Amino acid sequence: MNYEIVLATNNAHKLKEVREILSSHKIVVYGLSDLGLKPEEVEENADTYCGNALIKARAVQKLTTLPIIADDSGLEIEAMDNKPGLHSARFATECGGHDSAIKYILHLLKDKENRKARFVCNIVLLNVEEKPLLFEGIAPGVIALEKYGEGGFGYDPVFISDELGKTFAEASEEEKNKASHRGKALKKLLTYLKINGKAA
Repeated sequence: MNYEIVLATNNAHKLKEVREILSSHKIVVYGLSDLGLKPEEVEENADTYCGNALIKARAVQKLTTLPIIADDSGLEIEAMDNKPGLHSARFATECGGHDSAIKYILHLLKDKENRKARFVCNIVLLNVEEKPLLFEGIAPGVIALEKYGEGGFGYDPVFISDELGKTFAEASEEEKNKASHRGKALKKLLTYLKINGKAA
């Protein structure tokens, strides 16, 4: 029997990525639209990734008793005081989309020697134990001098993974899923589910 879980997102890219990692372990991942769930709009105003993920998960918890996972992630760039960080999605929106945000980041870093960066992902799991469970993944890397690759989404074309030696946008889906912040957080989630007999 498959283990069913709800991902608190309407982001098709994110849903695809999570399904690719979990579906081979007898886990069915539903997006909100798959179940017709329409949680109220929430403001992600926490001061941690975990806090924001919890806000999203709790909004969905009002609508289903199924296990829920929600994630919050961000790109932290050392030379920009670890920004955009928690506000990575908002930063892109305010810039007019990820392409414009990437151009702006490359402009800000053009004279900087330090191009160190990292992606951080926090995944929260609700409706399984009495308290929320947290799984974190971190992917270290550097910001490229220009965009490379056609795959991925968001900031992937300028993030060179230390592990892969190329941008996430140049990596295959399989490579990215192993090295990415979300992939690493999901791996920890998967280990928990396996230990508790909920995944193959």
